[in-house]
Amino acid sequence: MSFRFETIVNGPFAENCYLVWDDASRQGIFIDPGSDPERLLAEAHRHGVAIQGVYNTHGHIDHVGAVQAICDALSVPFFIHPEEAPVLASLPAQAQMFGLSETFVVPTHFEPLVDGQSIGVGALVAQVIHTPGHTPGGVCFLFDKDLFVGDSLFYGSIGRTDLPGGDGPQLLRSLTERLFVLDDEMRAHSGHGPSTTIGFERHHNPYLSPEARKWL
Repeated sequence: MSFRFETIVNGPFAENCYLVWDDASRQGIFIDPGSDPERLLAEAHRHGVAIQGVYNTHGHIDHVGAVQAICDALSVPFFIHPEEAPVLASLPAQAQMFGLSETFVVPTHFEPLVDGQSIGVGALVAQVIHTPGHTPGGVCFLFDKDLFVGDSLFYGSIGRTDLPGGDGPQLLRSLTERLFVLDDEMRAHSGHGPSTTIGFERHHNPYLSPEARKWL
């Protein structure tokens, strides 16, 4: 499998957009394009990658700000879990909440992702894993030994649950029942900050300690 990816840190929240592609076919996708669509498109062009679609782990403004511009520029579909529809609709309110002056365009149409669904690009196949908690329709994308977790899990931390639609106990259930059953060697690539592994977080993440698990 000729799996390749690049992390593109972008926007005022230093969000990680991931350019993922099959090196053999040069077909790829964007995961969570948050801001600066021109720069993201330039990176795909620099690698000679033909973008086939935009896939989002969730609908917060720092992850979807560039979605519509990319989809319009390339005439490609946008995929997100249907439970994120209210989150997408709240983009103007999110911008106001964080004092953002940039104009964000709410994506006008999306293709729904389903838990357990397989998505493909070139010869690559990923599994969709529904991990609600940070948002109701949060998902992760599993490519063999690489897991794109959005804001569900971070190096030494977990996603915030104090925004509308967040649910702390539900996020802990998603982590323990959906992600922490995976191999220790699984590489987890987060929406912000450095990558980590499932094994490291299983053994060292303070939010998954026995005391924290009492919230379940």
